[in-house]
Amino acid sequence: MQPWQFIVITKQEVKDNIFAEAERCRDWALKESGWKWLGSYKSDFVKSAPVIIAVTGDPTKTGIDMFMKEGGSVSYQYACAAAIQNMHLAAHALGLGSLWFNFYDKKNIIKILGIEEDKTLISLVCLGKRSQEPAAISRKAVKEKTTYIP
Repeated sequence: MQPWQFIVITKQEVKDNIFAEAERCRDWALKESGWKWLGSYKSDFVKSAPVIIAVTGDPTKTGIDMFMKEGGSVSYQYACAAAIQNMHLAAHALGLGSLWFNFYDKKNIIKILGIEEDKTLISLVCLGKRSQEPAAISRKAVKEKTTYIP
């Protein structure tokens, strides 16, 4: 059903507004959580990314779950997440950097981007050349995250 829609952002003024929202959100989260690491979190990449893609989903373009009483209609969000993952894979194949970015208050980004009320903002994806190679991230062993049912 392809429930996703992409909004391609290249205008600096819009990126600056997204950055300001990310900074506001960081300051709020630091105050509320007390997580000291947030004080050093930088979101400058939002301003310098050549392209930011907002991924929105259409709840009316979901799957069979729209007919189920329990759980509601969320499969469109999963489809959008798969589209985002495919963007990351394509960016990597092209030698580009990409970041799934959600450090903001959705209602403010919806307002900044003028997203229609009947659509759901899923995420922002920042794309561009990497300033450095990303550090390897420690991952748990597959067996720690896997359950087998014999």
